[in-house]
Amino acid sequence: MTLRVTNTLTGEREVFEPQDPDSVLLYYCGLTTSDPAHLGHARGWVHVDVMCRWLEQLGYDVRHVENFTDINEKIVARVGEAGDSEADVARSYIQDIIADMRSLNLKRAEVYPRVSEHIPQIIDLVETLVEKDYAYEADGSVYFDVTAFDEYGKLSNQDPDELDAQGDPDERSEKRNPADFALWKADGVSPDEITDHQHDEAAPAEEACQTAQTWDSPWGEGRPGWHIECSVMSMTHLGETIDIHVGGQDLVFPHHENEIAQSEAATGQQFTNYWLHVRLLDAADEEKMSSSLGNFETVAEAVERYGANVVRTFLLSTAYHNNAVYSAETMAEAEERFDGLQRGYERAVEACDSIDARTVVEDSALRDVVESTREEFADAMNDDFNTRRALATLEELVSAVNTHVDGYDEYDYRGLRRAIEAIEELAGGVFGLTLGGGGTESEVSIAENLVELVLSVREQEREAGNYERADELRDELEALGVEVQDTDDGASFRFE
Repeated sequence: MTLRVTNTLTGEREVFEPQDPDSVLLYYCGLTTSDPAHLGHARGWVHVDVMCRWLEQLGYDVRHVENFTDINEKIVARVGEAGDSEADVARSYIQDIIADMRSLNLKRAEVYPRVSEHIPQIIDLVETLVEKDYAYEADGSVYFDVTAFDEYGKLSNQDPDELDAQGDPDERSEKRNPADFALWKADGVSPDEITDHQHDEAAPAEEACQTAQTWDSPWGEGRPGWHIECSVMSMTHLGETIDIHVGGQDLVFPHHENEIAQSEAATGQQFTNYWLHVRLLDAADEEKMSSSLGNFETVAEAVERYGANVVRTFLLSTAYHNNAVYSAETMAEAEERFDGLQRGYERAVEACDSIDARTVVEDSALRDVVESTREEFADAMNDDFNTRRALATLEELVSAVNTHVDGYDEYDYRGLRRAIEAIEELAGGVFGLTLGGGGTESEVSIAENLVELVLSVREQEREAGNYERADELRDELEALGVEVQDTDDGASFRFE
């Protein structure tokens, strides 16, 4: 079965045909680094991760680019709470987000570009849009003229004449059309822009705004608008036209609509061939999980509570194109599903490696299920990355393994070996689950607690001036495969 995807741009399920038959260019709109990552963010991460894994399984060389938005008013609002400046806040959250990504067993993107690294390219693109009369300068700011781009609204199916105003109220008097949006903003950030986003621990608004980053430009000192950033980072690292652009459903308008307009106005080329949008993760109260509502569980909290395998199983239990619900019940279901996969895999390994596994025993039912699992899993994943249905095929395979082990005194070695390979390839390689060989979730938690205990002793040695002993403890941990990093906030670690 050929891979088909639901393209938001056309509203149709389409055969996927990349520009290059051997490679796929994929851009994912990453996080604004102003809050801890929560499970709503993880939903996008895990589904994009599995999309990339499946595309690789199909033989494509996948170039996956995912940005960090490190310039934003919401970041400035965290000054005093998570850092002493906009740049410090972003740096702190980026470090935490990377740790969250690793904890979820995500494959690394080709690059993770940051907005602050691409200011010259942003200015160049804005200049191009001004020169082509798609944008205009007003009091040191630059706005995109939505009426100049005939196809504006084609992604979100909105009429520009009926759109509400975009951007901050202060901008509206400068704009020709209320729906025009900022490409470049004059000066820095005003207290009015951040007050609603500040927490009690934050610095006073005026003080925080003084740390906002600005750059010189042909229109004066200023900073980029939000939408222009992703266009630039995508085109810088993947070219003018990409195959797949993924993002959350809530970004269809205005963010992705504006990306299309400014990119295609500048280049004259189609910006993205396939737009895929991950639907929302609703909390138990049926509101979308979001930082602004405060109704979220962070990735770090969820991984510590349930383990990465259960979190991934939960997120993959609903296809990306359907809304999902996070609750105690859905997490309990995910825990049960993963435990079933784990136990089935371990039983297959134990039986296959036992003295009772024989070359002369043949269970045709088990072997048939192995083959049908591979076929049905592929059909599900080629049907717009339907992870829910693909997961069900793995459960059927595990059920066949359990039936074989319970029903035979001597085992079908070849059938079990094929089942093990299928589970490792599909559940492990495609779904990114860790099955067997890596210790249980509780064992991993114990190991982490022991490392933290050693690091606590190491810190006590340093405070006592016993630096040589502290270094010895670090070296001993690293010899055991634990990488230790000293930061301003204390020591952190990861298992190599």
